[in-house]
Amino acid sequence: MTNQHPTPPPARKPSARLTQGPVDKTLITLSRHMALGIISIIFINVVDTFYVGQLGAKELAAISFTFPVTMIVISLAMGLSIGTSALVSRAIGSGDHGRVKRLTTDCLALAFILVFLVALTGYHTIDPIFTALGASMPQIDLIHDYMSVWYVGVGLVVIPMVGNSAIRATGDTKTPSRVMLVAAAVNIILDPLLIFGLGPFPRLELTGAALATLISYSLTFLFSLWVLILREKMLTIAIPSLADVWRSWSSLLKLALPAATTNMMAPVTIGILTHLAASYGDYAVAALGVGTRIESLAMIGVMALSSVLTPFIGQNWGAKKYDRVQQSLNFAIKFALLWGASLCIVLALSAPVLSRLFSDNPDVIHLIEMFLRMVPISYAGMGLIIVTSATYNAFHQPKQAAILVLTRLFILMVPLAFIGAQIWGVIGIFAGVMIANILAGILAFTQLKRKIRTLMP
Repeated sequence: MTNQHPTPPPARKPSARLTQGPVDKTLITLSRHMALGIISIIFINVVDTFYVGQLGAKELAAISFTFPVTMIVISLAMGLSIGTSALVSRAIGSGDHGRVKRLTTDCLALAFILVFLVALTGYHTIDPIFTALGASMPQIDLIHDYMSVWYVGVGLVVIPMVGNSAIRATGDTKTPSRVMLVAAAVNIILDPLLIFGLGPFPRLELTGAALATLISYSLTFLFSLWVLILREKMLTIAIPSLADVWRSWSSLLKLALPAATTNMMAPVTIGILTHLAASYGDYAVAALGVGTRIESLAMIGVMALSSVLTPFIGQNWGAKKYDRVQQSLNFAIKFALLWGASLCIVLALSAPVLSRLFSDNPDVIHLIEMFLRMVPISYAGMGLIIVTSATYNAFHQPKQAAILVLTRLFILMVPLAFIGAQIWGVIGIFAGVMIANILAGILAFTQLKRKIRTLMP
């Protein structure tokens, strides 16, 4: 009699979940879950800003200076995430599980290497970078308190972003979103404890804000690795040849570098606008910092949709279901226009309340109100830009996305904001941003409609 051993269950293979079901309903469901995750990420920044604002206008201005710099690093991670999602989703759609594992593993390895190099460089260039942005020496001392901690632990922020993009490429937006909600809850609890030194905790102020952020993100770091290794089995320990690694890295970099550059343009522009606002004092810098944070939270719906468009288009394109791709783009246009128009009304009406949440200084409050009444007029245009850029990335055409964003930020926004500042001061900066978004939105609309026509039979 021979011993019979039970056959081990086969490894779970990520399935092409996005190639079935109604297009609009699928996108809404995915976007809803994705929105929760993005809200959690942005909410961490907003909560930091809220509590730091209670320390004073100088501290609020200091953390506002850090926003464009931290967003440049995050933009690198977002570029890697976009490239990972586009590559992995198409491999899933074509049914090549071996390629899925190789791509996911190699993308995470490259993200780790690049983030280490960026963090090391950033840590040693805090003084010259923030001096160039217009920060004074007292502000740079405060900035050191935040950025020195943030750079040390930035891997905990960036690596999960790339890992979660691989998870989303399978069509699962629920799991990453839930863990980010937990991370946001931890940050909300830790922020006041570490910033103000409540109970047994020391008063760390800006250093405490950075520590709270990194501790909360460490949860996503551990969980994303658990999902990729044990649940989805999307990582491999097999040692690849140099040719295989280069194949994965070159494919990723062709998508990630233009996408990262595109994403970096926004914080670089914010840095330029911050430098422009710095000539009008701490109040202007604080108001711009609060306004851009509220904006990032307000655009959550369109950002969520753009995040799920990439894996949705990738899987359906890989499965040769071109009609579903066309339907998704038509839905994206309608959603972006409706979301932007709704925000314009909501933020204008709630401006007095929102502005007082972040400061009790009358000058800061006035400028925040003006931002919220002017810039949201252009959010429909901004929404079209976001979904059009995501569409180009999904089609592995990141250069076209980069050209669109470059036009919006550097050909339109920076010159118009500079002209506006010369005429109307800080309010003119807001006006320049608004006009740039509207003009670029019109350009994005025409490009997206042209893309849809190319997909028609």
